[in-house]
Amino acid sequence: MAWWETIAPRRTRSFARTSRWPANAGISILNSAAVRIMLPAGTVGFAGFCAAHRWGLLNAVAPSKCFTLFASIVLLDFVIYLQHVMFHAVPALWRVHRMHHTDLDLDVATGIRFHPIEIVISMGVKLAAIAALGTPAIGVLTFEVLLTTTSLFNHANLALPLKADALVRLLIVTPDMHRVHHSIAVRETNSNFGFNLSWWDRLLGTYRAQPAAGHLEMTIGVEDFRDRKELDLGQMLVQPWRGSPGDYPING
Repeated sequence: MAWWETIAPRRTRSFARTSRWPANAGISILNSAAVRIMLPAGTVGFAGFCAAHRWGLLNAVAPSKCFTLFASIVLLDFVIYLQHVMFHAVPALWRVHRMHHTDLDLDVATGIRFHPIEIVISMGVKLAAIAALGTPAIGVLTFEVLLTTTSLFNHANLALPLKADALVRLLIVTPDMHRVHHSIAVRETNSNFGFNLSWWDRLLGTYRAQPAAGHLEMTIGVEDFRDRKELDLGQMLVQPWRGSPGDYPING
């Protein structure tokens, strides 16, 4: 993705990669450590544990393996969509999630820029969903690979041909579709919550096709934290406790 956005960029960068990527990579390393400490076996190992104890809906009804795999991916994706909406709806959760939006450029490195508290909460949500749904290990593994890959893809600074974008976003969230979500405009920030499948935004009324200012002129980020120093790792980590949520929370 990094190579692809280098040869086919959608927008001109405001900052060099060297100004942003080290801190974004650093936060990703911290998140990996936090997850490894909290759950050494990972979500796939936990899914195997649930299967061994026959926990969850899919373990109870025992449908075909193909249906179980498909249902696991779709249902877990819906859970992540709802989780993302809640991170924008609850002011305290928005404070944590906001760090993802305070990146002043949008590219593949933004796809790994999440506050450790958000990662821990997200892990708890995933574990609860796996236990309730009974998603098998192969379903969880497939979903995690898809979620990571599509997060890198839809945050990338890619210029897809417009016809290709329109076709791909019928199923998968594209960079142009997700870029709207990173607009400084509140109404645009609170739209296009999907990471993988684009269906949920269309079905539940949170879909916005294009930013009002256009992709080349739109401003990335939030109203606060627009100083260059906010790209530093230390500043990123304390952002949840600084400033106010502003008008961004959906219920604000």
